[in-house]
Amino acid sequence: MGKIKLGVLFGGRSSEYEISLLSAYAVLSNVNAEKYDITKIGITKDGKFFVYDGDLGSIRDGSWCGDPARLSALLADPSYGSRRIAVSRPDGKGKTDFITLDVVFPVLHGRNGEDGRMQGLFETAGVPAVGCECTPSGVTMDKALTKAVVSLSSDIRQAKAVTAFSTEDRDEVRRKAEEEIGYPMFVKPSRSGSSVGCSVVNGADEFGGALDNAFSEDSKILIEERIRGRELEVAVLEESGALTVSVPAEIDVGGSDFYDYETKYVSDESSFFIPARVPDETLKAASDTAARIFRILECRGLSRVDFFLTDGGELIFNEINTMPGFTPISMYPKLMEHAGIGYSELIDRLIASAMNK
Repeated sequence: MGKIKLGVLFGGRSSEYEISLLSAYAVLSNVNAEKYDITKIGITKDGKFFVYDGDLGSIRDGSWCGDPARLSALLADPSYGSRRIAVSRPDGKGKTDFITLDVVFPVLHGRNGEDGRMQGLFETAGVPAVGCECTPSGVTMDKALTKAVVSLSSDIRQAKAVTAFSTEDRDEVRRKAEEEIGYPMFVKPSRSGSSVGCSVVNGADEFGGALDNAFSEDSKILIEERIRGRELEVAVLEESGALTVSVPAEIDVGGSDFYDYETKYVSDESSFFIPARVPDETLKAASDTAARIFRILECRGLSRVDFFLTDGGELIFNEINTMPGFTPISMYPKLMEHAGIGYSELIDRLIASAMNK
């Protein structure tokens, strides 16, 4: 049997473009090259697709798309179930080659990558993709829809919330949020990730700026009650319907007001504990609830499920991430490593899970 033809996607039209590059660099550095014939597919910030044949370091530092000699334009092959992508080589002769893929690993975070659009594209082409399929990807990317589906299907505790759109009157939105939630509030884009566009609002004077910040990322936002408590994260791996669910990790955000982009990826203020420093029954409750949420939302492959744990011991579902970060400091691979699944093995199992859908 020959090598598995694997496409690894990175970049994308997303505020999490740089995180995707770091995640993809880590995946490509750890994937078994003897087992896979790898095609690196990069998507620029303005949405252009290229097959990239340069070194991995240029993916990590973001310079990958600056060398035309290393880029081949990716062309669409609309044939249903073709499993092919067409590539125009940079030889000046207009030559077009075809690459057949057995599976893709879309290491894409945020909008235009994690939200079902890429998943739908490859489903149409008949190429299995690591992670959730089109519909659950779209639902879980939208935090308001996620809350609604989980609420309709379970009694799992969530923060009180108000959904607002950029076309609505700001004063009316504020009055509704004050009436239904009250200060302090947490304002965030409904369809974004890595805490980009998020703000804590302690009073009416901060409300307008928080809306501007969130609406700069998305035309739909979520205004939630501010939950104070520990932040717990649980990793879920799905293989042919069977789940491997990690123990929860606890995130200590240090001096930050919340677990924002800077704290996650730039500063060294945050720390983590695996397992979380909570009673055994809380560890089990968080893992069990994460599995329930994964099933309710019909996820596949992998997800990271995030909770708050209040001082009173109440577990509150925050959100789910269906393509969590794969950087060296990302929690999903760390939790799976704690469960006995090393990074390279994790990649193998995710790819096998995708191919066995």
